[in-house]
Amino acid sequence: MTQTLIRNARIIDGTGAPWYRGDVLLGSGLIRQIGRGLKADGNVQIIDADERYLSPGFIDAHCHDDLIFLRERDRPEKAMQGVTSIVVGNCSFSLYPAAEQSREYLRQHFSGLLGETRSDEIFDDFSGYHQALEGEGIALNLISLVGHAALRLAVMGHDRRPATENELAAMCQMLEVQMAQGAAGLSLGLVYPPSAFAEIEELVALGKVVAGFGGVLAAHIRSYEAGLMQATEEFGEAVRLSGAAGLLSHLQSAGRPNWGNVPAVIDYLENLRTDGVDISFDMYPYPAGSTWILQLLPAAVMDGGLLALKARLQNTAWRQKLAHWVDHGGDDYHGQSKVSLIGWENVRLSAIGIEALKHLEGQTMREAAFALGMAPFDLLVRFVEEDDGQTGIILFQLDEDDLHAACCNRLFMAGSDGLPRPGSKPHPRAFGTFPRIAGPLRRDKKWFPLEDAVRRMTSVAAQRFSLHDRGLLRPAMAADLVLFEDAITDHATFENSTQMPSGISHVFVNGQAVIAEGQPTGARAGRVLRRDGAA
Repeated sequence: MTQTLIRNARIIDGTGAPWYRGDVLLGSGLIRQIGRGLKADGNVQIIDADERYLSPGFIDAHCHDDLIFLRERDRPEKAMQGVTSIVVGNCSFSLYPAAEQSREYLRQHFSGLLGETRSDEIFDDFSGYHQALEGEGIALNLISLVGHAALRLAVMGHDRRPATENELAAMCQMLEVQMAQGAAGLSLGLVYPPSAFAEIEELVALGKVVAGFGGVLAAHIRSYEAGLMQATEEFGEAVRLSGAAGLLSHLQSAGRPNWGNVPAVIDYLENLRTDGVDISFDMYPYPAGSTWILQLLPAAVMDGGLLALKARLQNTAWRQKLAHWVDHGGDDYHGQSKVSLIGWENVRLSAIGIEALKHLEGQTMREAAFALGMAPFDLLVRFVEEDDGQTGIILFQLDEDDLHAACCNRLFMAGSDGLPRPGSKPHPRAFGTFPRIAGPLRRDKKWFPLEDAVRRMTSVAAQRFSLHDRGLLRPAMAADLVLFEDAITDHATFENSTQMPSGISHVFVNGQAVIAEGQPTGARAGRVLRRDGAA
């Protein structure tokens, strides 16, 4: 049995306690010993940490790597950040479960978020997805939530209405199957049709299924704009009534008129906890988010799906009414128009599937529309019609003080929320989230001590997702570890978003080095982690 002995490390154990010096012995995928002056018999690889920090591997509590993991198994941009486990299936988007009548619906739905998805990348259930991943091996561990949209599409299609009693029973039964197979919980996407068409009774009923399995109910809530508090209260009530463990996805307050609202939402969440409701939140450490272009339109226009939207856009009067709402907001639709809050100049094109327009990536919608001699809304319509609404965008819409309030709260856990689409110009969070937290935000902005930064990237998420053998550096725990320097930093920017970070020398997944001396090893030591902890 080959063992690895890491000597002379500054050990950060993931609890938030101060670092201490020691050696760590790894063997058979586990942390075998921790101490000073450790020795090992037999075949031992020795790594001199030379005063670098050794911590549990980072856990990406919120990402959208569901599809890219099937295509690129090594995930170097995640491994190079020190990430050893990721949580997929967020915001109602998962590649399963599919019924025969919903496979094409689900394929189109997922394609909107992450680009063209093949029919063989849609799965009947969690077990099918699990088997596809582990068949060729994966470099990192993966935890999956069930996407609410997949359940609705399988039972109701794109219908914009409440579920009937029988339809809700069918969704609950389908969710039970996924949970029994080991899915970690359910994710809601309450601004993304068809998840957006659900009412709270549906959320509570599905949440009760999740609670019965000890899983997590996560939510991209109904509004992060003027309706932030109301949307948070709706989700809080769903968590309270269902009894599930709750996770509010990427807590933020979007648009300058709404800045400053995050502290009040945090107070509400803390009060829920005082009342016995188990709820927390994740967030990415950047003042901008990313999504796809259909999110500039109100959810109501997706009634019936993409083809129905395209047909409505042929109606000149309806199109003019929609254009006015997108540009100026108003009472025509529920919620606030993102464009009216931040302006077209703060909407940047990040991923375009139309080859003739791909050169516009990196430009704002205002710049791109001017270059083409058309209005920004008309360019949006062109992306809907020619790119099937799959165009990726970055929205500069957040306030630094709100971001600080979220990331420095005790309920916060780190998630990248990246939307990986190779060949595009993505948000830098996909390449820099974790070194940014451990580096510049900790070291330069003094947001938190290093040990607390590590806690927010390790044990907090491990606890939320019941990863009882990960997230802490303890004997008998899984050997998911990262060895890094104090100078750890991110290099990805909004202008050059795919630059790798620096300051991380080794990353171990289940005891095997997937990064050694700062370079990928090609090892595929990851596992699909079932909710109960079994691989």
